[in-house]
Amino acid sequence: MKKADIGLIGLAVMGENLVMNMESKGFTVAVFNRTTQKVTDFVQGRAKGKNIIGTYSLEELVDSLEKPRKIMLMVKAGDPVDKFIELLIPLLEDGDIILDGGNSHFPDTARRLEYVESKGLRYIGTGVSGGEEGALNGPSIMPGGSPSAWPLVRPILQAISAQVDGQPCCDWVGEGGAGHFVKMVHNGIEYGDMQLIAEAYLLLRDVVKLSADEMADVFAQWNKGELDSYLIEISSEILATKDEDGSPLIEKILDTAGQKGTGKWTATTALDEGVPLTMIAEAVFARYLSSDKIGRIKASQLLGKSEPLLGTDKTVFIESIKNALYASKIISYTQGYLLMSTAAKTYGWNLNFGGIAMMWRGGCIIRSAFLGKIKEAFDANPQLENLLFASYFNQAIRTAQAGWRDVCALALQQGVPLPAMTSALSYYDGLRTQSSGASLVQAQRDYFGAHTYERVDRPRGEFFHTNWTGEGGTTAAGVYNA
Repeated sequence: MKKADIGLIGLAVMGENLVMNMESKGFTVAVFNRTTQKVTDFVQGRAKGKNIIGTYSLEELVDSLEKPRKIMLMVKAGDPVDKFIELLIPLLEDGDIILDGGNSHFPDTARRLEYVESKGLRYIGTGVSGGEEGALNGPSIMPGGSPSAWPLVRPILQAISAQVDGQPCCDWVGEGGAGHFVKMVHNGIEYGDMQLIAEAYLLLRDVVKLSADEMADVFAQWNKGELDSYLIEISSEILATKDEDGSPLIEKILDTAGQKGTGKWTATTALDEGVPLTMIAEAVFARYLSSDKIGRIKASQLLGKSEPLLGTDKTVFIESIKNALYASKIISYTQGYLLMSTAAKTYGWNLNFGGIAMMWRGGCIIRSAFLGKIKEAFDANPQLENLLFASYFNQAIRTAQAGWRDVCALALQQGVPLPAMTSALSYYDGLRTQSSGASLVQAQRDYFGAHTYERVDRPRGEFFHTNWTGEGGTTAAGVYNA
């Protein structure tokens, strides 16, 4: 029997579809699942007649593979990944490769990489984005880990990834946990995009008073311009979808948003790295608030509900909402890229920021025409510090600014919650404020804790302490952490 090119463990939705994708690209795939009945059902059903080999033990899976063996784990993140690694290591030989394609946290990937390499094996942690459809037809794939493993898995991963303008949406990200880190940031940006779209929907529904069909048309029009993206496209389709009784299905869906934790990881990592990831963090908190449905019902009864009124032309305000959405989206990606840049320095990764944008152009949830502009910005200046410093984004946000402010002002005045859009605007204004109020914060810290401060009339790096009360003496607490 012909040996398989790759093995895959975990026949849930993503695993099954990735296997079908691999087979359709000419690869022979061996599969295993802990519940072996799933293997039987798969190979006798959907995979019948395909170059897919069902195996019923890890030993059988390993024996069915060409050397060096490549085994991809598509199992739940956390302990299941560690358990399968422990089970596989005794069965594998030097140079064999384990790939984790789940949503693992990047520190876990870095830890597993070190452990697996200590056993003479190679390890890749790769983000895979695109859901069920992407897995089957071409996802965005973000691999990182053992560099020597990349040439061996590259033909498979790039063949099954989405293709945009003839280029695969898959390339090497970096060593350590870089692949899963970039996927984590991708998911954080996804949280931001989804929250921004939800806020635009709320404005169109409650302020402009559009019907679901009218909103579907607005999103469809937006998808023809600079907001062209997968999430805008499906939002239009969702709003146009009817329930069995002919009413808009969106009106029957409970407004409590779930999450799997990757957005929270992005926000907490930003805190660890000291990066102001304000907009994405607000998107995460918005989901937490949405889950408190009982509390929100009680609050609306005790605190009163907002009844916003539109005091301007509908067409003009809809254009302002579009501008607010686009400007806030720019801020979301700006913050995400700042986090990647900072973490790259922390972990010694050489990330290709323009290349990452290209990996996200197809297959993944945040795919959009917008990403091509990010690639162009980094092509023009590989050392770009901040997306807002690139000419396209600088001009785009200036153009959108008036509408953005109008939308946020009306929301604040009339009680419409826009946590992501208003946070994005505050970040933008804070970034361009040359002299902020933080001087008072630092003076307060020195007053009560002798934390010292720097002076505008002295070189950076010189620290001073003032005996504010006349009773504190000259002893200082040392250099503060900025």
